Order: sequence, then structure tokens, then C-alpha cells
Amino acid sequence: MHHGEYKVPGGKLVVVDLEVTDGTLRGVRVAGDFFLEPDEALEAINGALEGAPADTDARGLAARIDAALPAGAVPFGFSSEAVGVAVRRAVADAAEWTDFDWQIIHEGPRPPALHMALDEVLTHEVAAGRRPPTLRVWEWDRPAVIIGSFQSLRNEVDERGAERHGVTVVRRISGGGAMFVEPGNTITYSLYVPQSLVQGLTFAESYAYLDDWVLAALGDMGIKAWYKPLNDIATDAGKVGGAAQKRVIPIPEGATRSVSARGSGGRRAGGAVLHHVTMSYDIDAAKMVEVLRIGREKVSDKGIASAEKRVDPLRRQTGLPRAEVIERMIASFRARYGGADGGVSDAELARAQELAADKFSSAEWLGRVP
Repeated sequence: MHHGEYKVPGGKLVVVDLEVTDGTLRGVRVAGDFFLEPDEALEAINGALEGAPADTDARGLAARIDAALPAGAVPFGFSSEAVGVAVRRAVADAAEWTDFDWQIIHEGPRPPALHMALDEVLTHEVAAGRRPPTLRVWEWDRPAVIIGSFQSLRNEVDERGAERHGVTVVRRISGGGAMFVEPGNTITYSLYVPQSLVQGLTFAESYAYLDDWVLAALGDMGIKAWYKPLNDIATDAGKVGGAAQKRVIPIPEGATRSVSARGSGGRRAGGAVLHHVTMSYDIDAAKMVEVLRIGREKVSDKGIASAEKRVDPLRRQTGLPRAEVIERMIASFRARYGGADGGVSDAELARAQELAADKFSSAEWLGRVP
């Protein structure tokens, strides 16, 4: 029997139990905390999936469901494609958040290059099974601009402006756009998760899936936020954060160790995903546009006239001190998935310090896309 779950971002949980026999789905049973009218539509969904080839993708499964639903059937809080995703996760034996013993790290300020290095080191440690899945909340020791792995340095950063304002420029290992951060004005966190947690999800679906907990945390603080493809966290007032990811290729079976998991059948790490998010608690917009070369093309599809109006900080929307926002975020994560206080080990820190000096502080890495 295969079991799969998928929490619709901003919606309800879809659960699927099934068997795979001779390459087809059998004994499919869909459940969840969603709403569906009429009642018999649920059996129509189960029947549509029965006998489907086990390698059918989520869209193909959704098409089968849509064709089988009775006229006038209305799903609330989920969709036929969400059921398809849950089926794909079941077939892939994907892990769930609560399968793991999470560690939470929130330590003192670090230099920008060391943060970049810690992301690389801790992701590889989770991939190798030497570290459990981890949430790390960053603290910055100075202002910085962090450009994406594939961005052009000179196109993104006004180096004179950065020097004038004492802003350190670094390049991260994930793609995506440039981030302007200042201590006290920014909330940044990283998730280091086994590949098995996002198994059965497309790249885009994994962004929404890994951001869902923080949407709930913001909701607990009175902010209605949602995931905006591909990688933004938005509210009615504007963007509050952006995410980026880096995948670590699965390592050979003989080199892995099982991560700490409850009820996971001894799943192996088999690679890992770095998912990190920067959120604006407050922002010096005038300084930001002097340091970043944010052109009209970047904001033209946002329906706004300037980059200064693109981001709406959490300070204004919550009215809470930054430290309390972070405390509430961590508490929300713990309430959903658990999590023990932890820290970066001496060995991890030593490796990260080496990488920070040799790689992330080097002109070659920073200028690898000039």
C-alpha cells in the first residue's frame, strides 16, 4: 500500500492511499479535510484513478478526474490536479514533514560569505544523512547584496553605490534575483530538506509546498499571504519575500546514511534541497535603489511604477518587533512539525569558514558571471 499527502497552498489537505499492480493504480482511496459537492463525486474521483497507468503525471490524472466528475460537482479547498499531485507522491513513496525529527537553528550574526557557505555545507550534510532536516534562521552582521548564481554582477549591482553605503556583495549557490539586506530590516531562513520530502512534486510545486508553513505563520499574525509563482510571497499590500532553491544531486546509495525519521520506513536522504527565503521586515528603499540596478523591465510586469513600491515590509503589516515576528514564525513551525533547538557543529562551521574564505569571498566566484 502506498500513501501520499499534499497540502494545497492556502487550501486543504488531500490524502491518497493506493496500490500499484502490474504498472497500474488499484484500490485508490482519496480523502482529506476538503469540501466536495455532491457526495458521490468522491467515488467518481476514486473510479477515475482506478486502473490508470502508474506513471501518469499529475495533469494526466487531473484530466481523468475532470472527465469523470458529475455535472455541477464543486470542489472546495482543492482541485483535481491537487489529487494528481497526491497520487504522484504516493507512487513515489514521498516523505511527509512529520516523518522527520527537525532541528531548528537560530544563532548570532554571521558575515554574508559565511552564510553562503553554511547553506552549501548544511545542504550537503542533509544529503549525506549526517544532519536531520533543518530550519535555520539567519542573523546578519552587516548590510549585503546577495546575487543569484546566474546573475551578472555588473548588471545587478551598482558597485559604487554598494561601496558608498558599506554594503558587502556576495553570490549564492541558488538561482533567482538579487536581495538587498540590512541587519534588523531582514528576516532570512533556510530549509535543508531531504529530496524525499518533495518527491512527486514539480520544481514549481515544491516552492509552494515548502513555503506553505510560513504562509500559515503570517496568517497567525493577521497577514493574509499567498504564494505567487514562481518564487514570491505576496499580500494585498505587495511582495513581502522571495524564495530560491538549490538541488544537491543524490549521492551513491553506498555513501548515504538514514536520516532520523519517524514512521518513514528507513528512507534514505538520497540528495537534498536547499530552500531559502528572504523577507522584508523593514526597508530603506532609497538606499536599495542606489545599490541595486533595478530597471523598469524588472517591475513592468508587477503593475507598479517603481521598485520602491514593489516591497511592503512586515513591520508595517504586523506592527510587531522583528524578534517577535521570528519567534512566532518558529513557534508556528514547531506547532506543525516539531523541532528541537540545535546549532551548527564545530566540523560544519570549520568547513563553512574554509568555503567562505576560498570560494564565497573570492573574486572568481563573485565575478563568475561578470
